[in-house]
Amino acid sequence: MTRQVTSTISRRDVLRASAGLIAAGQIGDNALAKDPPMNSYVDAHSHIWTRDIDAYPLKQGTTLADLDPPSFTTEELLTTAQKENVGRVVLIAHHTFYGFNNKYMTDAAEQHAGVFKVVGMIDDSKPRPDVEMKQLLKQHVTGFRITPWVREDVHWLHNAGMKLMWKTAATTGQAMCCLINPDNLPEVDKMCEQFPDTKVVIDHFARIGVDGEMRDSDLKNLCSLARHKHTFVKISAYYALGKKQAPYDDLRPMIRRLYETFGPQRLMWASDSPYQLVGAGNTYKASIALIRDRMDFSAEDREWLLRKTAENVYFSEG
Repeated sequence: MTRQVTSTISRRDVLRASAGLIAAGQIGDNALAKDPPMNSYVDAHSHIWTRDIDAYPLKQGTTLADLDPPSFTTEELLTTAQKENVGRVVLIAHHTFYGFNNKYMTDAAEQHAGVFKVVGMIDDSKPRPDVEMKQLLKQHVTGFRITPWVREDVHWLHNAGMKLMWKTAATTGQAMCCLINPDNLPEVDKMCEQFPDTKVVIDHFARIGVDGEMRDSDLKNLCSLARHKHTFVKISAYYALGKKQAPYDDLRPMIRRLYETFGPQRLMWASDSPYQLVGAGNTYKASIALIRDRMDFSAEDREWLLRKTAENVYFSEG
């Protein structure tokens, strides 16, 4: 999810989109992925949540009325993704709804073997986050979402717990997944220098273009991370960037520049569902079509962008 983004999307839009998907049969309660084809695509970033708050309580202070859209369950995600030959998905922690509780995602990963991996969240201010990281690895958690917005702390990367997480991730193979703004790129760069063996994933182009402008200075800072060999970028969340309208051709120059800088082996497509499903023309198909159909990548490069990079980062567990 791209935080502080969608000023043009109302709750009414979300409810209408959700209702439309159900009516069209794009989401439902009966879709269960079993043994997805290994050549199917991988969505490197989607959220899920459920209205079953007895089994999966929401974060204190959050209610069912806060869920936008009202529901995006495991089954709804699978039905949506499978229509575009997406057989595996990386589930991303949603701190706004669940805080540091990863159970809905880890249960989904356990119930659908081989289909899901999880990017969880843990509280790095508590003692021994390294122990929790290793425990969660056994529950299919192969990455951790980190962001300055949870505690709104300008020193979010510069504390003992966070540094222990980065150090531990270098040995466990778990990725540090950064939901950041462009002005956070220099401090992430310093962490990459300090922990060169840690896998680092930048979510949603570091939100370059969230205000409608793709500034060259921001893109240079993002591209500078390419010198760190274990750094990757998600080319994702098209609904929230640039013109915010399908078919998202205005984002093609930025994608091309990242492709030329990082190479296809370090870029991965992701939808950022269910937010990608909201608003006129912002569909799952439109998201994947930008990479699959509208850019002149070779078949081999598309395989990296749509499958193999995410496999290597999240599904290899090593």
